[in-house]
Amino acid sequence: MNDIRHASLHRATSETDITLALTLDGEGRSDVDSGIGFFDHMLTALAKHGGFNLDLKAKGDLHIDGHHTVEDVGIVFGQAFRQAIGDKRGIERFGHALVPLDEALCEAVVDISGRPYLAWNVIFPREKIGMMDTELFEEFFRAFAMSAHIALHLTCKAGTNAHHIAESGFKAVARALKVAVSHDPRSAGAIPSTKGVL
Repeated sequence: MNDIRHASLHRATSETDITLALTLDGEGRSDVDSGIGFFDHMLTALAKHGGFNLDLKAKGDLHIDGHHTVEDVGIVFGQAFRQAIGDKRGIERFGHALVPLDEALCEAVVDISGRPYLAWNVIFPREKIGMMDTELFEEFFRAFAMSAHIALHLTCKAGTNAHHIAESGFKAVARALKVAVSHDPRSAGAIPSTKGVL
Protein backbone atom coordinates (compact mmCIF):
# COMPACT_ATOMS: atom_id res chain seq x y z
CA MET A 1 0.00 0.00 0.00
CA ASN A 2 3.02 2.31 0.30
CA ASP A 3 4.02 2.01 -3.36
CA ILE A 4 3.85 5.27 -5.27
CA ARG A 5 1.15 5.06 -7.92
CA HIS A 6 2.57 6.59 -11.08
CA ALA A 7 2.18 6.42 -14.85
CA SER A 8 3.94 8.08 -17.78
CA LEU A 9 2.46 8.08 -21.28
CA HIS A 10 3.14 9.49 -24.72
CA ARG A 11 0.48 9.66 -27.43
CA ALA A 12 1.03 11.08 -30.89
CA THR A 13 -1.52 11.43 -33.68
CA SER A 14 -1.80 13.59 -36.77
CA GLU A 15 -3.64 16.13 -34.59
CA THR A 16 -1.82 16.12 -31.24
CA ASP A 17 1.40 15.08 -29.54
CA ILE A 18 1.03 14.61 -25.80
CA THR A 19 3.46 13.56 -23.07
CA LEU A 20 2.01 13.15 -19.60
CA ALA A 21 3.28 11.92 -16.24
CA LEU A 22 0.88 11.45 -13.32
CA THR A 23 1.58 10.56 -9.69
CA LEU A 24 -1.56 9.96 -7.65
CA ASP A 25 0.28 10.10 -4.31
CA GLY A 26 1.85 13.49 -4.89
CA GLU A 27 2.02 16.95 -3.38
CA GLY A 28 -0.21 18.75 -5.86
CA ARG A 29 2.71 19.87 -8.00
CA SER A 30 2.17 20.53 -11.70
CA ASP A 31 4.03 21.64 -14.81
CA VAL A 32 1.42 22.01 -17.52
CA ASP A 33 1.60 23.38 -21.05
CA SER A 34 -1.27 22.61 -23.43
CA GLY A 35 -1.04 25.80 -25.45
CA ILE A 36 -4.43 26.88 -24.04
CA GLY A 37 -3.95 29.21 -21.09
CA PHE A 38 -7.24 28.72 -19.27
CA PHE A 39 -7.09 24.93 -19.72
CA ASP A 40 -3.62 24.97 -18.12
CA HIS A 41 -5.10 26.98 -15.23
CA MET A 42 -7.79 24.33 -14.70
CA LEU A 43 -5.39 21.38 -14.94
CA THR A 44 -3.11 23.08 -12.41
CA ALA A 45 -6.08 23.41 -10.04
CA LEU A 46 -7.01 19.77 -10.63
CA ALA A 47 -3.52 18.61 -9.68
CA LYS A 48 -3.30 20.92 -6.65
CA HIS A 49 -6.63 20.02 -5.10
CA GLY A 50 -6.38 16.32 -6.02
CA GLY A 51 -2.96 16.01 -4.43
CA PHE A 52 -1.59 14.72 -7.74
CA ASN A 53 1.71 15.50 -9.41
CA LEU A 54 1.06 16.25 -13.07
CA ASP A 55 3.53 16.96 -15.86
CA LEU A 56 1.96 17.66 -19.24
CA LYS A 57 3.29 18.85 -22.55
CA ALA A 58 0.74 18.96 -25.37
CA LYS A 59 1.14 20.23 -28.91
CA GLY A 60 -2.02 20.32 -30.98
CA ASP A 61 -3.60 21.81 -34.06
CA LEU A 62 -4.69 24.97 -32.28
CA HIS A 63 -4.77 26.81 -35.60
CA ILE A 64 -8.00 24.85 -36.17
CA ASP A 65 -9.37 25.09 -32.61
CA GLY A 66 -8.79 23.61 -29.19
CA HIS A 67 -11.05 20.58 -29.53
CA HIS A 68 -8.49 17.93 -30.48
CA THR A 69 -6.00 19.11 -27.86
CA VAL A 70 -8.50 19.22 -24.99
CA GLU A 71 -10.11 15.89 -25.85
CA ASP A 72 -6.79 14.12 -26.37
CA VAL A 73 -5.40 15.46 -23.09
CA GLY A 74 -8.50 13.97 -21.45
CA ILE A 75 -7.82 10.62 -23.12
CA VAL A 76 -4.17 10.52 -22.05
CA PHE A 77 -4.93 11.77 -18.54
CA GLY A 78 -7.60 9.07 -18.18
CA GLN A 79 -5.28 6.35 -19.48
CA ALA A 80 -2.56 7.45 -17.06
CA PHE A 81 -5.05 7.53 -14.17
CA ARG A 82 -6.25 4.03 -14.98
CA GLN A 83 -2.69 2.73 -15.21
CA ALA A 84 -1.57 4.45 -12.00
CA ILE A 85 -4.53 3.21 -9.93
CA GLY A 86 -3.58 -0.40 -10.68
CA ASP A 87 -5.87 -3.20 -9.52
CA LYS A 88 -7.72 -0.83 -7.12
CA ARG A 89 -6.96 -2.89 -4.02
CA GLY A 90 -7.61 -1.04 -0.80
CA ILE A 91 -8.95 2.19 -2.30
CA GLU A 92 -12.03 4.02 -1.09
CA ARG A 93 -13.46 3.75 -4.65
CA PHE A 94 -16.18 6.39 -4.15
CA GLY A 95 -15.61 10.11 -3.78
CA HIS A 96 -17.87 13.11 -3.38
CA ALA A 97 -17.20 16.83 -3.13
CA LEU A 98 -19.13 20.09 -3.14
CA VAL A 99 -16.88 23.05 -3.89
CA PRO A 100 -17.91 26.71 -3.91
CA LEU A 101 -16.14 29.55 -5.67
CA ASP A 102 -17.88 32.78 -4.78
CA GLU A 103 -21.39 32.50 -6.29
CA ALA A 104 -20.62 29.22 -8.10
CA LEU A 105 -21.15 25.80 -6.55
CA CYS A 106 -20.34 22.48 -8.24
CA GLU A 107 -20.81 18.92 -7.05
CA ALA A 108 -18.72 16.00 -8.26
CA VAL A 109 -19.37 12.34 -7.49
CA VAL A 110 -16.93 9.64 -8.58
CA ASP A 111 -17.00 5.85 -8.69
CA ILE A 112 -13.79 4.10 -9.74
CA SER A 113 -15.96 1.30 -11.00
CA GLY A 114 -14.38 0.01 -14.20
CA ARG A 115 -17.58 1.15 -15.95
CA PRO A 116 -17.06 4.46 -17.75
CA TYR A 117 -19.82 7.05 -17.64
CA LEU A 118 -20.18 10.82 -17.58
CA ALA A 119 -23.30 12.59 -16.33
CA TRP A 120 -22.86 16.27 -17.18
CA ASN A 121 -25.15 18.93 -15.79
CA VAL A 122 -23.22 22.14 -16.27
CA ILE A 123 -24.35 25.16 -18.28
CA PHE A 124 -22.01 28.06 -18.97
CA PRO A 125 -23.35 31.60 -19.45
CA ARG A 126 -20.88 32.34 -22.26
CA GLU A 127 -19.18 30.44 -25.04
CA LYS A 128 -15.55 31.27 -24.27
CA ILE A 129 -13.26 31.80 -21.30
CA GLY A 130 -10.10 33.37 -22.63
CA MET A 131 -9.22 31.33 -25.71
CA MET A 132 -11.11 28.23 -24.55
CA ASP A 133 -14.56 27.22 -25.76
CA THR A 134 -16.63 26.34 -22.72
CA GLU A 135 -18.21 23.38 -24.55
CA LEU A 136 -14.78 21.71 -24.41
CA PHE A 137 -14.95 21.16 -20.67
CA GLU A 138 -17.56 18.46 -21.21
CA GLU A 139 -15.38 16.91 -23.91
CA PHE A 140 -12.41 16.82 -21.53
CA PHE A 141 -14.30 15.18 -18.69
CA ARG A 142 -16.01 12.69 -21.02
CA ALA A 143 -12.66 11.66 -22.54
CA PHE A 144 -11.16 11.38 -19.06
CA ALA A 145 -14.01 9.31 -17.61
CA MET A 146 -14.15 6.96 -20.61
CA SER A 147 -10.39 6.38 -20.65
CA ALA A 148 -10.05 6.09 -16.86
CA HIS A 149 -13.04 3.70 -16.72
CA ILE A 150 -14.73 5.68 -13.98
CA ALA A 151 -18.25 6.99 -13.46
CA LEU A 152 -18.28 10.75 -13.00
CA HIS A 153 -21.24 12.96 -12.24
CA LEU A 154 -20.63 16.70 -12.37
CA THR A 155 -23.42 19.15 -11.56
CA CYS A 156 -23.39 22.92 -11.33
CA LYS A 157 -25.79 23.86 -8.55
CA ALA A 158 -25.27 27.62 -8.77
CA GLY A 159 -23.24 30.18 -10.65
CA THR A 160 -23.36 33.13 -13.02
CA ASN A 161 -19.66 33.65 -13.78
CA ALA A 162 -18.24 31.20 -16.33
CA HIS A 163 -14.71 31.32 -14.88
CA HIS A 164 -16.03 30.56 -11.41
CA ILE A 165 -18.22 27.70 -12.66
CA ALA A 166 -15.33 26.05 -14.49
CA GLU A 167 -12.95 26.40 -11.57
CA SER A 168 -15.52 25.17 -9.06
CA GLY A 169 -16.14 22.12 -11.30
CA PHE A 170 -12.48 21.21 -11.71
CA LYS A 171 -11.81 21.61 -8.00
CA ALA A 172 -14.84 19.50 -7.13
CA VAL A 173 -13.66 16.70 -9.43
CA ALA A 174 -10.17 16.97 -7.93
CA ARG A 175 -11.44 16.64 -4.37
CA ALA A 176 -13.76 13.75 -5.26
CA LEU A 177 -10.91 11.89 -7.00
CA LYS A 178 -8.63 12.54 -4.04
CA VAL A 179 -11.09 10.77 -1.77
CA ALA A 180 -11.81 7.94 -4.21
CA VAL A 181 -8.15 7.01 -4.77
CA SER A 182 -7.19 7.23 -1.10
CA HIS A 183 -6.47 4.06 0.83
CA ASP A 184 -9.11 2.67 3.17
CA PRO A 185 -7.19 1.50 6.27
CA ARG A 186 -9.96 -0.96 7.18
CA SER A 187 -10.03 -2.75 3.83
CA ALA A 188 -6.92 -4.90 4.41
CA GLY A 189 -6.04 -4.39 0.76
CA ALA A 190 -9.25 -5.93 -0.56
CA ILE A 191 -10.96 -5.03 -3.83
CA PRO A 192 -13.81 -2.64 -2.90
CA SER A 193 -16.54 -4.67 -4.59
CA THR A 194 -18.74 -7.63 -3.70
CA LYS A 195 -17.75 -9.03 -7.11
CA GLY A 196 -14.11 -9.24 -6.09
CA VAL A 197 -13.01 -7.36 -9.20
CA LEU A 198 -13.36 -3.85 -10.60
